[in-house]
Amino acid sequence: MELETSVYRPNVAVYDAPEGVEVRGRYDQIFAKILTREALGFVAELQREFRGHVRYAMECRREARRRYNSGGVPGFDPSTKFIRDGDWVCASVPPAVADRRVEITGPVERKMIINALNSGAKVFMADFEDALSPSWENLMRGHVNLKEAVDGSITFHDKSRNRVYKLNDQTAKLFVRPRGWHLPEAHILIDGEPATGCLVDFGIYFFHNYAKFRQTQGSGFGPFFYLPKMEHSREAKIWNSVFERAEKMAGIERGSIRATVLIETLPAVFQMNEILYELRDHSVGLNCGRWDYIFSYVKTFQSHPDRLLPDRVLVGMGQHFMRSYSDLLIRTCHKRGVHAMGGMAAQIPIRDDQKANEMALDLVRKDKLREVRAGHDGTWAAHPGLIPICVEAFTGHMGKNPNQIKSMKREDASAITEEDLLQIPRGVRTLEGLRLNTRVGIQYLAAWLTGSGSVPLYNLMEDAATAEISRVQNWQWIRYGVELDGDGLGVRVSKELFGRVVEEEMERIEKEVGKDKFKKGMHKEACKMFTKQCTAPELDDFLTLAVYNHIVAHHPINVSRL
Repeated sequence: MELETSVYRPNVAVYDAPEGVEVRGRYDQIFAKILTREALGFVAELQREFRGHVRYAMECRREARRRYNSGGVPGFDPSTKFIRDGDWVCASVPPAVADRRVEITGPVERKMIINALNSGAKVFMADFEDALSPSWENLMRGHVNLKEAVDGSITFHDKSRNRVYKLNDQTAKLFVRPRGWHLPEAHILIDGEPATGCLVDFGIYFFHNYAKFRQTQGSGFGPFFYLPKMEHSREAKIWNSVFERAEKMAGIERGSIRATVLIETLPAVFQMNEILYELRDHSVGLNCGRWDYIFSYVKTFQSHPDRLLPDRVLVGMGQHFMRSYSDLLIRTCHKRGVHAMGGMAAQIPIRDDQKANEMALDLVRKDKLREVRAGHDGTWAAHPGLIPICVEAFTGHMGKNPNQIKSMKREDASAITEEDLLQIPRGVRTLEGLRLNTRVGIQYLAAWLTGSGSVPLYNLMEDAATAEISRVQNWQWIRYGVELDGDGLGVRVSKELFGRVVEEEMERIEKEVGKDKFKKGMHKEACKMFTKQCTAPELDDFLTLAVYNHIVAHHPINVSRL
């Protein structure tokens, strides 16, 4: 809840912010070491220089959405055919990150950072985005943690286990994922308006860590980033300009900063060459963000009743449109001389059921073998326990080669068409699919509202992407009254049916988590929000944006005595 801020409080400590910058998050002496006047000044410079470009890019997204909602479909842009057909390549991959065969991902939490860097993976992607609930505390502690990770001093004392965690001599390379362009940072106001979330994430991290990172991790390159949720190359162009501005501020060579772009929206699959072209001095590839990609497919075609998805568990890489997307990404990246990264293995080892665990690990093994044989240069895992399986799959195929950029050109994929990328997925829709969406969506949102963005549910490590798929699929099924054709009962989805499902799934959640945890959590609040989202007349673009104000906590600030 927003607190009164107009009263003079001479004893309230404040951050030393430059003119035009107002920090509304809780004051903490540790946070103040991150939110220095100079760091905030750098963020303000980025905000002022690029906010107009960001606003225009977001308006272009809305215009595209209106076009899709009027019956249009995304496709390749005729005006940029010269880029797709050109012989250009991106800058050479830095030696420090030539081998990325297995990457682990997770939020910027202290213990997670240490375990991930020590995990045996080649890369750790530290996440300010979908695996993090972006509360003030989480964000600022994340920056403190990353600064200590880069300088090597980070430790964590687990009092319950009486164990101290610290970094090994050899660690994974650190990539950082800031938030997407659409998300604000309401705790920092610049010239009276919320800062752009990703510019805060990038700016603070870069300012404090570029010098040490280049010395200890990047071998003269870096820092390294993952860039999410882009829909068009104009958004990549903004990032490229941000990188150039940061390099100039730091006095480091152009092309030092490197980034991998997640192709996790349907419009972006038609812009992969253009995105790499805009970032060609700063790119180290593209990644198949396949969970968000499925979410984007539903969102893009929200007004197309002929393009309804089956149960989301059936929308895997065996579907033609998903396989086409993956193959074209590999072809595009390798043509341009950069990494083509595979998708996430979200499974968590099942310690109390050996048979179920073996079945889950076998699915991971088959998925990773499919990726490496298709030509991917590396893959993602959500849990350290999956890393040996991923390493085995990729090393068994690639051997000592650091990647497959030159050996797997995938020229056959150049024949992939718009129709291949848009093909309607096959499969049935069931009441259990509706139930699973509802159960997972509510539980994830309850965790997110209480500070957790990476949530173990039903032996999978879920982030915001799963909640988004669950929400938009429920919304679309309700809107069009789809028949649950996989049950053989001919039942159609309605608001009334959904209401009964919500009641029954809330009872199941309470039984599964226990009454005490159910009461202490925010399951009832999450249920109301999720239900509202699924039954709204208009589909919100992002769940995390729609409910963001519920985790914003403005604190009193010191104001001048009149």
